[in-house]
Amino acid sequence: MTSQIPTVVSRSTLKRLPLYLHVLEDLQRQGQEYASCTMIAGKFDFGPTQVRKDLEVTGAEGTAKIGFKVSALVKDIKEFLGWHNAHDAFLVGAGNMGKALLGYKDFDKYGLNIVAAFDQDPKKVGTKIFNKEILPMEKMANLVKRMHINIGIVTVPAEFAQGVVDIMVSVGIKAIWNFAPAPLQIPEGIILENARLTQSLAVLTNKLTMNFDKEMKG
Repeated sequence: MTSQIPTVVSRSTLKRLPLYLHVLEDLQRQGQEYASCTMIAGKFDFGPTQVRKDLEVTGAEGTAKIGFKVSALVKDIKEFLGWHNAHDAFLVGAGNMGKALLGYKDFDKYGLNIVAAFDQDPKKVGTKIFNKEILPMEKMANLVKRMHINIGIVTVPAEFAQGVVDIMVSVGIKAIWNFAPAPLQIPEGIILENARLTQSLAVLTNKLTMNFDKEMKG
């Protein structure tokens, strides 16, 4: 039976779908033809009902008592997330975080292609990081229009983030992936996704602390 795709999908579901995709791609490499929600849920700390609800948003079709065809489900999730098409992006900030992202080779698996990087530091402009030349900010406006770039990645220090975002919006960037630990103001219609590294770290360290407390009390 075909699932009806909802018009609004929760952030939690969007965050879980890549986890399922990772499991499914592992199963695919192992030659597994079908996968059930129970099989997928066994890799996580939530049940098959949650998995089933999450997969419904992709429009994937499963078969009772058999599950989902793995190859079809991989395709459905990628298409739903927009990872089946390449999305070119510009990155601003050639510091440590920027270098790490420029060197990450698996972005192409998820439909992201960082085609150029920019920086205001004259010492960095003209240098290359992973074969990508660092360009001056002044060139961004022309290149955004000429190359039809919609995604901007912000990897500058917090105090410079708003200024960079303002420039991106003014030159036509429509979606911003922000790695700077700063609250940003954006106009209506612009998509902003903050990479919340500190929040993820807070969860990690909190769980570690709780485990230590249990060991001490035990």
